[in-house]
Amino acid sequence: MLNSFAFPYSNGFLEGINNLTKVIKRNAFGFRNFERARAKILLTHKYKNIGVHVG
Repeated sequence: MLNSFAFPYSNGFLEGINNLTKVIKRNAFGFRNFERARAKILLTHKYKNIGVHVG
């Protein structure tokens, strides 16, 4: 806990990526194959910063 004050690093960005991936995985429960779910996760993370809505 004290290291959070001593070092300027945070894992908030990675926690956000993990959370978004879990949400996509939850919404993609009915997909027929893993490749479609994987593609949706990768596309969403790729276009997240430019504001393009994917799926």
